[in-house]
Amino acid sequence: MTIRPDRGGEQPPRPPAVETSVPPIPEQPGAERTPDLPEAARPTTADVPPAVGEPAVDDGPAPRPDRAQYGVCAFLALVGGLVILDATTRIGHAVNSADPIGPRPVPILLGVLLLIVAAIYGLDVARGGTGEPEAGEDVDLSSPIDWRTVLLLIGAFLVNAVLIDRLGWVISGTILFWGSAYALGNRHYIRNLLIAVALSLITFYTFAIGLGVNLPAGVLQGIL
Repeated sequence: MTIRPDRGGEQPPRPPAVETSVPPIPEQPGAERTPDLPEAARPTTADVPPAVGEPAVDDGPAPRPDRAQYGVCAFLALVGGLVILDATTRIGHAVNSADPIGPRPVPILLGVLLLIVAAIYGLDVARGGTGEPEAGEDVDLSSPIDWRTVLLLIGAFLVNAVLIDRLGWVISGTILFWGSAYALGNRHYIRNLLIAVALSLITFYTFAIGLGVNLPAGVLQGIL
């Protein structure tokens, strides 16, 4: 029987409490526990020195300006100056009721715009601005210029300019078309000659009939 303490008996003994101990957490290497500091002693954000940023990566020397572009700037400025000079010296002051402004303002405005474009272009080149190279699908941009092809094309145009009044457009145009095809590497001589003659005749009659412009007939005058 259980003895109750309220009836003068003694309380039965209780079993001893089992002590459970929590195993200590091993400290990680390199991690140090900071002691708990009072609120006043804790460092504020302003006291923490800023982190040192990574050094800037040097991209190398600044790109040098393309001096060849200054030739384009000079050409634009020269054309603008010539247009203004021609407008102020050769064009008269023809003013009537239908045109109260006259023919001078438009070429002068164009010349001034050319000068402004040349100045802006030159400033951009001086600051290192370069145009983006055109990406060709079948063109190697790093290959050198084929001067043989360029000179052959220039020769074909010059021959056409010299012979167009003497031999006529049909013959000089045939030489131009055939010579251009040869300069570009086409070696089908007979086929190219037939195509060149056809193109010359088509352009001759297109200008004469469609546009009312008579191209020189030369030695074929009266035949065409």
